[in-house]
Amino acid sequence: MNTNNFKIFSLNSNRPLAEKIAKHIGVDLGKLSVNRFSDGEIQINIEESVRGDNVYVIQSTSAPVNDNLMELLIMVDALRRASAKTINVVMPYYGYARQDRKARSREPITAKLVANMLQNSGVDRIIALDLHAAQIQGFFDIPVDHLMGAPLLAEYFINQGVAENAVVISPDHGGVTRARALAEFLKSPIAIIDKRRPRANVAQIMNIIGDVKGKKCIMIDDMIDTAGTISLGSQALIDAGAEEVYASCTHAVLSGPAIERLRNAPLKEVVVTDSIQLPKEKQIDKIKQITISSLVGDALVRINNNLPISLLFKTIYKSI
Repeated sequence: MNTNNFKIFSLNSNRPLAEKIAKHIGVDLGKLSVNRFSDGEIQINIEESVRGDNVYVIQSTSAPVNDNLMELLIMVDALRRASAKTINVVMPYYGYARQDRKARSREPITAKLVANMLQNSGVDRIIALDLHAAQIQGFFDIPVDHLMGAPLLAEYFINQGVAENAVVISPDHGGVTRARALAEFLKSPIAIIDKRRPRANVAQIMNIIGDVKGKKCIMIDDMIDTAGTISLGSQALIDAGAEEVYASCTHAVLSGPAIERLRNAPLKEVVVTDSIQLPKEKQIDKIKQITISSLVGDALVRINNNLPISLLFKTIYKSI
């Protein structure tokens, strides 16, 4: 690839992923420093010229969400003032994505607010991975490239031999499209867990729609947060006669009691990507992490060379 006028910078949310992406492309990460004043204010200094460059900034807005988001906005402002040609934000995990509509009176639509802030700060393009709600793409008036984690997860399960005699499980009705996408790659049927959620982060399993008896069940969601749905769902599947249960997601948020719940749940493996950096205390044996670096890296190369990225969605993912 021609790397003239092409630069990648990493902020603090997930530098290991950024390093893998840069290595895959064959470039070095741009030089910058991120410091804090004594009162917590963020100060960023870009330590090389970006004038006339197409710049890609890698930053997941995962916990601490507000710090990472503010870091990103300040970086974008710095790039704009330094005369970067284009500012492209790579957000493997888009924080506030669950607040995508008014579920009750007088609620904000914070996912739209974040989109407004990014656009108004000077972002030219967003590259995201498995947004919680696909309609978030429409919150932007700039190009949004929405990558999918399903091909990567499918490749893992096929290589591990899990795809044979498998059924893909959607943990709720809203996740059927995501489950169907994975099932198409695995050539497997799907089933649905019908649940009622009485309040936030509390799920009650009702029943299972589909045949899971004697099957290897692969639960898929865009994220695992407190793991309540996954732990209850896995037990329900075992009770319904499933041979083995696997959980998979793109974004391993894993907040609150998530690790303890996953450790105690009847799950053989929990397969996640590195869209969010996983601290050591959350790296338990049951969790298997796969990298999105080649997928994102290939997408950036194609975007920078004005080539279509649709090829990255159509087959089991292999680096191109």
